[in-house]
Amino acid sequence: MKNLKLKKLISLVAIVSTVIALTACGSSGSSEEESSEETSGAVESEESSDVVYRTLDEIKEDGTINIGVFSDKNPFGYVDENGEYQGYDVYFANRIGEDLGVEVNFVSTEAANRIEYLQTGKVDVILANFTVTDERAEEVDFALPYMNVALGVVSPDSNVITSLDDWNSDDQIIVISGTTAETYLTENYPDIPLQKYDSYATAKNALENGNGVAWANDNTEVIAFALQNEGYTVGIPELGSKDTIAPAVSKGNGTLLDWINEEIQSLADEQFFHKDYDETLVDTYGEDYKEELVVEGGVTE
Repeated sequence: MKNLKLKKLISLVAIVSTVIALTACGSSGSSEEESSEETSGAVESEESSDVVYRTLDEIKEDGTINIGVFSDKNPFGYVDENGEYQGYDVYFANRIGEDLGVEVNFVSTEAANRIEYLQTGKVDVILANFTVTDERAEEVDFALPYMNVALGVVSPDSNVITSLDDWNSDDQIIVISGTTAETYLTENYPDIPLQKYDSYATAKNALENGNGVAWANDNTEVIAFALQNEGYTVGIPELGSKDTIAPAVSKGNGTLLDWINEEIQSLADEQFFHKDYDETLVDTYGEDYKEELVVEGGVTE
């Protein structure tokens, strides 16, 4: 009799356990469905669940757009003596905010973290002298270009570098991590030792302190450096292919990308980027470089 009661008790426990398990599974499935519904409108890219962004409507609703720019790259993006952002990219950023009807929040960025800042939602747009490459286009979405660029090499007048062939293996060339200069030299001149820095300021200081025989970077930057600092010459004004500079948004952020493309095209009617050059670059480069550097309406020759 006792054995019979024990068997019944065991069966009852098994049934109760099964019911609890099934209920738990049902609750879990319901929770996952609710979670999916709650996040269906979240700022996650369809390309990658790790990439987040704000849509155009969300930016408008918030009233602020976060734009990543350089803070130490005069004359393209820098902070002046009054603590205000200035430069070619900043001039464009302010126009974006004006036409979008929102405030611009400038976020200081460095070359190596431009993609990261987009993918993590720290910025909505990158306007930091961002050269368009196939590799970068796999991780971010580029808008139409607004500037031409190539690589260049600047060096002291005492030892002007005019070629990278037959390089002295004891000499180092300065680059900034995350730039096209680093990629190009690594792929095409693997035997040249690279001295890498995280920011433009540290790279400039390294060259001035003689820590490298030359500095390779965007030709616009090294030309500006040579013009602003006596004792330096751009011995290689163009290295590799000619490329373009363009705004970038998070991968999949189509509404913001489309708006920026339309903005760039519409600004061509007033020759906006020529005005931008006159306001921010002409004191550095003069009139000679204007037509070579400026791109209007996203159309390159």
